[in-house]
Amino acid sequence: MASTLDFIEVKGIKIPFIYEEDKRLPIVSMQLVFTGSGSVDEGKHAGLARLSAKMMNEGSLKRGSVGFADALDARAIGLSATAGNETFVIETGSLKEEFDTGLSLLSELLSEPNLTSKTLEKVKTITLSEIARKEADFDTVASNELKAVLFEGTPMATPNIGTKESIGSIGLDDVKKFTATHLVLSNALIVIGGDIGKETAKEKVIGLLGSLQAGKAGSQRHYEPRKKPKESILKRPQTEQAYLYFGSPFAMKEGDPEFFKARVAMFILGSSGFGSRLMEEVRVKRGLAYSAYSRLSVAKTNTYFSGYLQTKIESQNEAKATVESVIDTFVREGASQSELDQARKFLLGSEPLRVETLSQRLGRTFGEYYAGKPLGSSLQELESIRTLTLAELNDFIKRHGEIRDLSYAIVTK
Repeated sequence: MASTLDFIEVKGIKIPFIYEEDKRLPIVSMQLVFTGSGSVDEGKHAGLARLSAKMMNEGSLKRGSVGFADALDARAIGLSATAGNETFVIETGSLKEEFDTGLSLLSELLSEPNLTSKTLEKVKTITLSEIARKEADFDTVASNELKAVLFEGTPMATPNIGTKESIGSIGLDDVKKFTATHLVLSNALIVIGGDIGKETAKEKVIGLLGSLQAGKAGSQRHYEPRKKPKESILKRPQTEQAYLYFGSPFAMKEGDPEFFKARVAMFILGSSGFGSRLMEEVRVKRGLAYSAYSRLSVAKTNTYFSGYLQTKIESQNEAKATVESVIDTFVREGASQSELDQARKFLLGSEPLRVETLSQRLGRTFGEYYAGKPLGSSLQELESIRTLTLAELNDFIKRHGEIRDLSYAIVTK
């Protein structure tokens, strides 16, 4: 059984409708996704999208936070809002017989969220405490600093939780304006599945969305990472080890037909754990770190290569030199046939684990649509991996020498 893409029309606006029926359990789950509504679209108030999502989790004005939570708990209904870089998502799930109640509560939330000064102060206090805790997590500190280095001068440079200063500056009108502007039909997309028929699901969703304004679709944004390497060193007397985070540009955008080659190359270089080039050189051969990892992020708003490791303070220069050597050798010499065979075996063999649940299948279909790919392109990608030759892979790797232009964020003594 596979997820399908269709469209529904509300107030003259065509809204993507991703659906899959699954009767194995008497449950229904739905995601109301608002595209172009994440942290890169929050203007001067960093953290506004995530804070607005937290405000939506405080229930409706009619019931208040506790009353709304009690109404959900009484029927074992899950309902929560989250905000990422690019999207704002409200998700609900319940037993089949309680789905109508869940939709009714969601409609109440959308129509009259608990956006009050008291709720805002509560959410701001919680957010500020989270930011304070993260300041003692040096992995988070280094990761955030790497983003600040790579995407300096753009919304990507600030963590989506915001900063103490930006959260302090957010007022109730800012939250009301953000939700009113972004939670609109022109940004909406539905992902729904479970023990519910397609036409029934459409009818219920159309009824739910009728309370939303048509609005204006959010604009597409893309931010290029730094091309000229830069290093930022943060001194923290409390740390007992060095945290090395590194990143560089990668010439690819979402929907690129060569993405399958990038998956294989990145698996070999650093995303496969034991057996990857980075792990072998950094841990196994030199004992510089417990783990070393790298990955490629490809999204609508950004594309970049990144990685990290932790090492002894006195070993940070050696670890840094080793990372650079591994990446340089990988670009110059490419992968071996054995590495390609192992990567192919894992990526193809683990495929059933990536589509075994309803949420995974719905998520894959959403990902294909959101990236502008035809439905079923993930299967074609697997076939491309199956037939990928070593010459094709190494040609791709050598064409992406920009990953050697590494910038660093290092937390050390």
